[in-house]
Amino acid sequence: VQLQASGGGLVQAGGSLRLSCSTSGGSFRSYGMAWFRQAPGKEREFVSHIRWSGGSTYYADSVKGRFTISRDNAKNSLYLQMNSLKPEDTALYYCAAGRGIIITAISREGQYGYWGQGTQVTVSS
Repeated sequence: VQLQASGGGLVQAGGSLRLSCSTSGGSFRSYGMAWFRQAPGKEREFVSHIRWSGGSTYYADSVKGRFTISRDNAKNSLYLQMNSLKPEDTALYYCAAGRGIIITAISREGQYGYWGQGTQVTVSS
């Protein structure tokens, strides 16, 4: 499956952005999906995960209450609505897909076999 992330940009602190991840070449509805991010000089970190059905969502503590992950299986697309953005949210955001991911492993990069190219989010103070 191929993933294409988009929607990044430059925004002021307190603003909002909506990231999208379009997919092709696979059965989207059978994959658990996630967003990760990597800030300059730091390791890539987990942001959020949504189960294949969309029925359960999970968030890193740093974004809980500000970010919302969602998916539209009919459109083969994943989204991340980001509100109340902070300068520390500045990073390259990646979407990822994987199958058979257990809940205790959703934050592990190795669980995801497919990755998008990343979209840059920059939050100015």
